[in-house]
Amino acid sequence: MVRALGAVEHALLIFVALMTLAATGMEIASLIERRTVGLGDILLMFLYTEVIAMVAVFYTGTGLPFVFPIFIAITALARLIVLQGKDMDPQNIVLEASAILLLSVAAVVLIRGTRG
Repeated sequence: MVRALGAVEHALLIFVALMTLAATGMEIASLIERRTVGLGDILLMFLYTEVIAMVAVFYTGTGLPFVFPIFIAITALARLIVLQGKDMDPQNIVLEASAILLLSVAAVVLIRGTRG
């Protein structure tokens, strides 16, 4: 049973990596077509990079795989603020920035907690 679940996990990780690479390729094609790059585009590329890094950490067994979803959430929130910042209620921006701060503190605690 454990082997079967491991095989399913590895297959799903490969699928996630392939989907991420496909989305990255589509985004690069869109950038080339538009001939412009914005901050939101760069943050989206960071999201894709972090997903690939998370898959690599799961496969290699090195690093802390549970910290990468926190990094992805931080980048996603930052991207949301950048893309919708002008139209957002200032209170929502403060709440999302607070969420980024909370996630950052959580990541630091997790990383330092596993070192000692």
